[in-house]
Amino acid sequence: MPHLIEPSCVNGVGALWKKGKLFGNKFSRKYGVKDGGWYTREGREGFGVGLWKEIRKEGSLLSNNIVFSVGAFNNWEVVLVERLLMTIQGKRISAELEDRVKVLALTDHDTMSGIPEALEAARKFGMRIIPGVEISTMFSPRGESGSEEPVHVLAYYSSCGPTRCEELEKFLANIRDGRYLRAKNMVLKLNNLKLPLKWEHVAKIAGKGVAPGRLHVARAMVEAGHVENLRQAFARYLYDGGPAYSTGSEPQAEEAVKLICETGGVAVLAHPWALKNPVTIVRRLKDAGLHGIEVYRSDGKLAAYNDLADDYGLVKLGGSDYHGRGGQGESDLGSVNLPVLAVHDFLKVARPIWCNAIRNILESYIKEPSDMNLEQITRFARNRNSKGGSPLGCGKDLIDLCLSSWLTNEERQNPEFEAIKLKFSNISINVPIESN
Repeated sequence: MPHLIEPSCVNGVGALWKKGKLFGNKFSRKYGVKDGGWYTREGREGFGVGLWKEIRKEGSLLSNNIVFSVGAFNNWEVVLVERLLMTIQGKRISAELEDRVKVLALTDHDTMSGIPEALEAARKFGMRIIPGVEISTMFSPRGESGSEEPVHVLAYYSSCGPTRCEELEKFLANIRDGRYLRAKNMVLKLNNLKLPLKWEHVAKIAGKGVAPGRLHVARAMVEAGHVENLRQAFARYLYDGGPAYSTGSEPQAEEAVKLICETGGVAVLAHPWALKNPVTIVRRLKDAGLHGIEVYRSDGKLAAYNDLADDYGLVKLGGSDYHGRGGQGESDLGSVNLPVLAVHDFLKVARPIWCNAIRNILESYIKEPSDMNLEQITRFARNRNSKGGSPLGCGKDLIDLCLSSWLTNEERQNPEFEAIKLKFSNISINVPIESN
């Protein structure tokens, strides 16, 4: 099903008025017309969520004129599970709203620190955030053909977040420390190659609290005038084994997949088309517990990786690899038409894993009602007021509020969760929290 926009609401609207008939002709020819409305994008087995850049400029005036065709699923399942890379800030969430993305899986590189801020901003616009992280790892052939290469593994968690969060955070912190050291070594090598860069410049590009990577170094090289573009920076200096390349302290890919599974997450291999030995990597990671693989991109479904997913029984996902930079060559947010069936397959795998993780987190607090275990429950909802503005005093109130946000009606009626709610009714808790 497509999205439609009523032409009459465009005529006379700001910059769109200047485009006149050319605007209508261009898009009606490309996307077609139905019931008097222009298609924003063809659906073809999935729901496109992008709007044209011209329309996005006038989003506040057009928002009430857009028709979304959806199926009879849960209220947040019908849209694409679209992942974001890099920290989402409130102003970016606002831009996302104009594209009508309703579910964002935030998978920043090697950190989950941006999730509370993203959740806060998303609530203002009626969005749902799936907490996640993109973990930088290395894959070693171990006697097999091929060489060691970097592999990125995505982890998707429930709204409650990962179990054993301190263990996961320590794991990620070690990777971030290695990224800092690696980036500094690359800057040093570039300086030795008579291509002077300042570390402060690279750190500024990466952003506050973000461990710099090769891409940030490459951007600094472009801004310093050492290369014409990012591709040239990688092709000449930063490619694997290149004159300015430096290794980090990334864990083995199998280790990351196992930890994701052990902490209640769904493990997905990111952008396999960038790998030298995808078949070997997928086979080994599947043995470690891998759940899915990215198959869909903004330019369509890649048949080779679709077949690879079928061969190993993996869930098929996709993402725009959107970083929020707006640079040339970057795919727009929501530019991947992920079929609804793929979303259903993902949720079919994810829901039992997430429910089990939530149950383990709640039962840990029942066994040991410590501040640390309470923090595990409320870590993505801290500093928030309950309905009415006063702190919750009863464990049952807390759990009712959390479960209504974390689970579907059917899941909440599970006897195990009913038993947990009963146990929480006897616990006194004083914590300010608000549902998602």
